[in-house]
Amino acid sequence: MDYLHEKLIADYDKSLDYKGVRGSRLASRLFALSQIGPTEKGGSNRIGFSEEEKEAKNMIIKWMEEAGLIVSLDGAGNVIGRLTGKNPNQPAIVSGSHVDSVPNGGHFDGPLGVLAALEVVEAWKETVYIPERPFEVIVFTDEEGTRFNGGLTGSMSIVGEIKKEDLLKQVDIYGVSFEEVLDNIGLSIDSLLSAKRDFSKIEAFVEVHIEQGKRLEKAGIPVGIVTGIAGPCWLEMTFTGSAGHAGNTPMDDRKDSLVAASQFIAELPSLPQQVSSSAVATVGKLHVHPNGVNVIPGQVKLTVDIRDIHESSRNELVNLITEKASTICMNNHIELEWKETLRVDPVPIKKEMQKKLEKAMRANHIEPFYLPSGAGHDAMIIGRHLPAAMIFVQSKDGISHNPLEWSSLNDCIQAVHVLKHFVESY
Repeated sequence: MDYLHEKLIADYDKSLDYKGVRGSRLASRLFALSQIGPTEKGGSNRIGFSEEEKEAKNMIIKWMEEAGLIVSLDGAGNVIGRLTGKNPNQPAIVSGSHVDSVPNGGHFDGPLGVLAALEVVEAWKETVYIPERPFEVIVFTDEEGTRFNGGLTGSMSIVGEIKKEDLLKQVDIYGVSFEEVLDNIGLSIDSLLSAKRDFSKIEAFVEVHIEQGKRLEKAGIPVGIVTGIAGPCWLEMTFTGSAGHAGNTPMDDRKDSLVAASQFIAELPSLPQQVSSSAVATVGKLHVHPNGVNVIPGQVKLTVDIRDIHESSRNELVNLITEKASTICMNNHIELEWKETLRVDPVPIKKEMQKKLEKAMRANHIEPFYLPSGAGHDAMIIGRHLPAAMIFVQSKDGISHNPLEWSSLNDCIQAVHVLKHFVESY
């Protein structure tokens, strides 16, 4: 995968190397991490709690120590590199992300946020700059959640949202219990519970992450300011009609559950815009029963993923969707049952934090651009308890969780400069 390093530096604008920030260093480190857990298709395979995730963390630890950070690991396996600053007793600014990936993921989702924060420290080292307050670079454990169909384990441990009874029930994709997986890497459920931080010692958290969408690319802007992180609500809906013979049942005497479900799916895209410009709704999972070529579908089960960065409009959309499904089923003589299987509160980013990022962007001659995050991040978990901010970096074609995931080095380095200014002026 040498092409990754070569492609990053091929069109890099070296005029972006100033105030100690170095594009070549960031490129070489993105490349080095890409060599851990490579896949045949050119992607990354570093699922949470794996040897590959551990190897990537150890590589980061080495770089942290070389940069002069004091490194520690908490009970969840989160890696924390600390620079004490001029006033070590002041609450710290924390920045970072994760190094685990989905099974055939890209090379920027997660690592860029960690390396951007580390690059700020490297720049300070080169320019002999000491920040006013402590600064911490963090690598969160198991953000993606591939192994246990969950995720955000490290950040949830830090804020104390881990529940022992839930963890004891979990089994991974290989059939191994959560307890055994942790034991194999020198952790335990009790150690996860011990990872909770004292919030009085943290001033704010800021995360750099690729956008995973096309808004910045369409606007031609390298980085953007996240206005909020969407909270998902999942509805499991069951449309029940009557199965029957496809040849012998007249068209006017059918209770076809798939027809009703299809009508619902077709009308769903028109609903989010009725409540919010940032709301979305998706049907990504559907089961048809009995699923025979010559059988009228008797039952359809589907799941609707509903998201928005504002809780009130997200909840309003949930009501619109259930009302629409009920009306369609009534008109088609189909029974409807639905239940909520997930509800996560959205996390709006405080205006104060957005304004600080706006100043940092203007200081680096970038026109501020605001956009929501439809995906969840560690900043979502931390942001429930502390002031949090997010800097998005332009993603080519909006591709993510895929070996084709790409952000140019120019855009990545501009994100570093914005982050650096944000932290220095806090």
